[in-house]
Amino acid sequence: MANFVSGAWKSGIFDNKVVFCTGGTGTICSGQVRALVSLGANACIIGRNAEKAQSVATGIAKERCGSKVLGLGGVDVRDFDKVKAAVETCVRELGGIDFVIVGAAANFLAPISALSLNAFRTIIDIDLMGSWITMKATLPYLLRSAERHKGSVSNGTGGRIVFISSTNYRSARVAQVHACAAKAGVNAISDVLSLEHAPQGLTSNIIAPGPIGDTEGLRRLSDPTLREDAIRSVPVQRLGLVKDIADATVFLFGDTGNFINGACLDVDGGSWRVRGGGQFGNRKYPESINSAASMGREKTSRL
Repeated sequence: MANFVSGAWKSGIFDNKVVFCTGGTGTICSGQVRALVSLGANACIIGRNAEKAQSVATGIAKERCGSKVLGLGGVDVRDFDKVKAAVETCVRELGGIDFVIVGAAANFLAPISALSLNAFRTIIDIDLMGSWITMKATLPYLLRSAERHKGSVSNGTGGRIVFISSTNYRSARVAQVHACAAKAGVNAISDVLSLEHAPQGLTSNIIAPGPIGDTEGLRRLSDPTLREDAIRSVPVQRLGLVKDIADATVFLFGDTGNFINGACLDVDGGSWRVRGGGQFGNRKYPESINSAASMGREKTSRL
């Protein structure tokens, strides 16, 4: 268990709970779900690629004997009807939804001068509209779970949602106007949700990962030749682990998160305080602008 979640958590703390996760085939979100399943939960992950969704779900299910993990493919988070159908399948097969991880996202590097209207809209649609659609489709079931678990001690927790954001919300980033705008909106959704439905027992929080090693996002958005410089720029002197995000998720969904609502938990080793708006992809400012322009033309030519 120590490879993907801390051994400090008690086994079985999420027995009979159900987690629904968008972006569940990705490295970070699949790690979050893996941790929850290992601690007793059943799960439903969705993605656009059916074969990958099923394969990842099968792998996660092996973490605990008797677990049930659904992998639903062909689901685009920009399509409310498809997300709603996936939610209904999850409820029908697993009995309800207690936890939601809103993790589907997309990103690439492109400065404003090289960013097309369609490319900007694509990220807004996936990251922001996809988060809104996921929240809307799962909210009725989250509220049912919140009601069942409100004030409960013996029955565990329920009615909790976590949005996966980014420390980009802290400051502007070169070549990331699309992602910064989208994640700012995602944070706003969570903040308002935490006000409107907390009286019914629901909690809404944000996890903002920093540089997490061995993930597709870090590989695509950073320069591998500057890896050591990137590590030195993190105050704790290492890149993050998927395990770090999983532990934060367990913290928020477990009894440890009972009074945490409307919060944003930065899991980045303090790196945003060092980097601010001066870098992107581990490249120094202002040299990063020229690099971003050339890379942006390549990335956006097909969008």
